[in-house]
Amino acid sequence: MSITRTKIPEVIQLEPKVFADDRGFFFEAYNQQKFTQEAGIAANFVQDNHSYSKQNVLRGLHYQIQQPQGKLVRVIAGTIFDVAVDIRKSSPTFGKWVGYELSAENKRLLWIPIGFAHGFLVLSETAEVLYKTTDYYAPQGDRTILWNDPDLAIDWPLSATPILSVKDQAGKSLKTAEIFD
Repeated sequence: MSITRTKIPEVIQLEPKVFADDRGFFFEAYNQQKFTQEAGIAANFVQDNHSYSKQNVLRGLHYQIQQPQGKLVRVIAGTIFDVAVDIRKSSPTFGKWVGYELSAENKRLLWIPIGFAHGFLVLSETAEVLYKTTDYYAPQGDRTILWNDPDLAIDWPLSATPILSVKDQAGKSLKTAEIFD
C-alpha cells in the first residue's frame, strides 16, 4: 500500500497494491494491521456506508459535532472529487481543504480524520461510494457547512450547477458553524 500525506498531514491518500491479470483484479481495500503500522492510524471502524449518486450531485460538507467520525472513503463505481476541510479551530490548517479524484479505476482511498468536514462531487454519470466510519451516525450531532462558502473557496470541478439536498442547501458558513476546538 502506498501512503501519501496531503497538504493537511492528517488527511492521507492510500493507494492499494492491485494484482491484475486477464481474469480481472484483486486488492485489499482495508487491512487494519497495515493501516495502523504503515499509515500510523489506529482506527476502530464501527459502520460501513454506501452511497449511490448521479452526475453533478454534490454531497456535503458533512460532519458530526457529537460522536465525531473518522472516515475511510473509496469509490467502487464511477468517479468523484472528494474533499476534506479542517474545521479544528486550534489547528494550523484550520479552514484549509484538500480535494482528490477517487474512482473505481484508480482504486485510491482517502482517510479523513475526526475534526474534518467531508463532501464530494460526482464527476461520472453515476458513482457508488463506500466509507467506513469510526463512530455511529448521530442525527442530533449532524452538521453541514456550505459547499460554496467563499471563505473556504473550494475549487470544485463543476461542469454544471450542482444537485444539492435540502440539508446541503441549508448549510452554514464556516464562520457561523459549530466546529471543533
